[in-house]
Amino acid sequence: MDHVTSTDGTRIAFDRTGTGPALVMVVGAFCTRLTTKTLTAVLADAYTVYEYDRRGRGESGDAALYSVESEFDDLAAIIAQAGGSAFVYGHSSGAALALGAAAHGVRMRKIAVYEPPFFPGQPAPGAFTQEVCELLASGDREEAALRFIVNTGAPREAAENLKNAPFWPNMLAIAHTLPYDLTLSDLGAITLDWTAGIPEPILALSGGKSADWAPNAARLIAAMAPDARASVIEGQDHGVSDEALAPVLTQFFV
Repeated sequence: MDHVTSTDGTRIAFDRTGTGPALVMVVGAFCTRLTTKTLTAVLADAYTVYEYDRRGRGESGDAALYSVESEFDDLAAIIAQAGGSAFVYGHSSGAALALGAAAHGVRMRKIAVYEPPFFPGQPAPGAFTQEVCELLASGDREEAALRFIVNTGAPREAAENLKNAPFWPNMLAIAHTLPYDLTLSDLGAITLDWTAGIPEPILALSGGKSADWAPNAARLIAAMAPDARASVIEGQDHGVSDEALAPVLTQFFV
């Protein structure tokens, strides 16, 4: 594990694996740099893969106040560490982060995103974000996590069942960063016209078994951004498998 220092002084932890052109992984909610290890193992023969802990998670630091711009700076610092040029893959809120950073001038070679949680035409979920913040402030990480999961479309019973999973403690350990994910999702409220300012080639992916919002967002990104296309990975949902995803990434990241 290594560290880079972001613009505001926050130390960001990362791992570097493999050989070849740089590929940066940007994870979503409840995830750390450890989440993508199995995908990295598949890709490391073709790429030098950079996995990093987003701020507030794992071995990375955090700041007293959060802003999406600080997360853009973190990604820029990782790309600088990779030599100033990198392919970028983002999943869920990590996909929103990657697109937002590109729109704010963080240069990348190509960007592949899987199901950024964008809901154009709907107001930003400010009330729900506040609800999660209040639960976290009261110390109720478990209820904050459960409500976040239910808000993504999972039945309450299914969410409750996660409490018996061996990874539940790890999810709770970074539950305080859920407002960060919700804030990044706000980037896709009302409109996605800001993606028109992204010059890099974009591959907007969704799963064939996912809810309608996912392919809808991908198609809108493809329509708005100057060099973008949408594609569906059949048989997959929001938790896309490494086996299904890796060939798509290697075909695009050339």
